[in-house]
Amino acid sequence: MRRVGKTTLAKAVPDALFLNCDLPGTARRVADVERFFAGVDAPYVVFDEIHQLPDPSRLLKVGADEFSHLKILATGTSSLAATRKFRDSLTGRKRTVHLLPVLHRELPEFGVAEIEHRLLRGGLPEPLLAAVKDPEFFAEWLDSYYARDVQELFQVAKRREFLKLVELLLRQSGNLLEVAGLAKHSGLSRPTVANYLEVLQVTHLATILRPYHGGGRREILHQPKAYGFDTGFVSWVRGWESLHEQEYGLLWEHLVLETLLAQVGERGIRYWRDKEKREVDFVLPGPRGRCDAIECKWRASGYSPKALAAFRALHPEGVSFVVTPQAEPPYARDFQGVIAVFCNLEQWESGEASRVLGRGPSEA
Repeated sequence: MRRVGKTTLAKAVPDALFLNCDLPGTARRVADVERFFAGVDAPYVVFDEIHQLPDPSRLLKVGADEFSHLKILATGTSSLAATRKFRDSLTGRKRTVHLLPVLHRELPEFGVAEIEHRLLRGGLPEPLLAAVKDPEFFAEWLDSYYARDVQELFQVAKRREFLKLVELLLRQSGNLLEVAGLAKHSGLSRPTVANYLEVLQVTHLATILRPYHGGGRREILHQPKAYGFDTGFVSWVRGWESLHEQEYGLLWEHLVLETLLAQVGERGIRYWRDKEKREVDFVLPGPRGRCDAIECKWRASGYSPKALAAFRALHPEGVSFVVTPQAEPPYARDFQGVIAVFCNLEQWESGEASRVLGRGPSEA
């Protein structure tokens, strides 16, 4: 993801040959791939923004196959692997790291003490650490994202309509995905919206969650939910210069999702909803029908277990969590046979919350 801190981390690799692939001279330097690698006398080679090179796939393939004594780090847009520039999949030769915005547990390292600050500003380092929230940063970021990650690599020509679609998705972030409505208000056809949504998902600007179901007649089977990638963009597109109490819950749900993405990846996360509109925020499927359920609540007081009870009536196996920003030790509550563990994000990540029930998460 753009401006999330990839270059800063890459430059911190000790004893590495660092190459900025944005520079024309870098392309000339690596044109003769074998000669280039043969002349490297450092243990590590860093190719920053490698998608700017004409043939990054061939470069990495030769490096991995013929110069295996070198450790190669390549940074670039998350869409790189889905473009024509990667004709070779590099199967078995690569390890992909998706760098997310600053996570909840990482905030102390950035000197951020208040979670409300992170929810409003987002997790990209620049707006997170800025003295004031600058709306121009988010607008400029989207322009750069379109020009360098979308238009350049996917040849998406309809800039205005594409950015309108992004705005609509961010404004509706956390809700059910309505392709027909997005098409109507963006000026795009439904097939084009579907295609652009795929681009947004591949570039990680949007996370699309599929519904979890087990054959129940009243369960939602097909309609996905869509989330924007960062709370700062969600608050920016809604015009929130500060947050009111009723707005924390939506952004907290996004922050919990980012932690889940770091832990299990997008493919391991679902949501649940039935036709009575009872909904469980996130479901983590496990083996043999077991699944953990995660409800996100800014305030634990007044929590209603109605949706969780309906879900557990159909899918009884697994641990149910209510994740809040609370600092107290995790505890379990019994709602007429439906047990929920109340905890914060760190307690869920560490497994401390699961141990309240004397067992680990269902996927363990």
